[in-house]
Amino acid sequence: MGETTMTYRRVGASGLVTSEIGLGSWLTYGGPVDEKTATSCIRRAREAGVTLFDTADVYSRGEAERVLGRVLGGERRSELVITTKAYFAMSENPNDRGLSRKHLFESIHGSLERLRTDYVDIFQCHRFDPSTPIGETVRAMDDIVRAGNALYWGVSCWTRDQIEEALRVADALNAVRPISNQPPYNMFDREIEDEVLPFCVEQGIGQLAFSPLAEGILTGKYADGRIPPDSRAADETDGQFLRPRINEENLARVERLRKLADEAGLSLPRMALAWALRQPGVSSVIVGATRPDQVRENVRAAGVTLDDSLLREIEMVLSGS
Repeated sequence: MGETTMTYRRVGASGLVTSEIGLGSWLTYGGPVDEKTATSCIRRAREAGVTLFDTADVYSRGEAERVLGRVLGGERRSELVITTKAYFAMSENPNDRGLSRKHLFESIHGSLERLRTDYVDIFQCHRFDPSTPIGETVRAMDDIVRAGNALYWGVSCWTRDQIEEALRVADALNAVRPISNQPPYNMFDREIEDEVLPFCVEQGIGQLAFSPLAEGILTGKYADGRIPPDSRAADETDGQFLRPRINEENLARVERLRKLADEAGLSLPRMALAWALRQPGVSSVIVGATRPDQVRENVRAAGVTLDDSLLREIEMVLSGS
């Protein structure tokens, strides 16, 4: 097989265009993955046409942003779409968390310094903050965008009602609306399909889906039920939410999905990523990679279309039919 030609999509109804496959840095860069390997992964992604690089201040306490800043520093900035996030506590300081105006302004400046850039493309609210008035958060994000520190803003893991309230307040304040939501979305985690996805499509908000491979389950690496010692599931902390999902029912589904992928001439990861991208409301799927060959395999999902027959067979597997 030859090299993949990357394909691109708009983020919601905005004018921003991003690669269908993005590279994330959660639980990888600045942490378990050494910088030499991280550099190889990031450069391989750039060679393959990946433009979206996602991170957050809390990832390895800022180290993920620093790694991206060092590696991407030599790239033409206009060719990159860099996204970062703020919400989780960065220190014991009670103001160093949440979505208050103080924290958001201090967070964006800290992220810009670590990323070695004058602006990020999308600055995202990493979670919803019930302790801060939504109007304060929306106005702060509006000011950050108008100041040029971020070109757009978005949210992550917000409910339909929370997104709707942000839009209502933004319109009432004549403030900039969010253009993106970053939720988990994969064959085993489809919660956004009920309310969030259709509402966001209607409102022009694109999904930057993370964990499209269910933290590695949909790569087939856990197919025999054993957990490789160098895998995420083997890590005592990082794998605490993943290990319960490596169960007999899910592994049986993975085996059936692998057979469908083989019959379609695809690898299981390519099929799983293409499945998430089948949704027009999904602007990009954000993958993690600890080796350059994983990047190479994942980017091959760009532009892949699954036919209706295959989609029906996949749905039968996922529904337990």
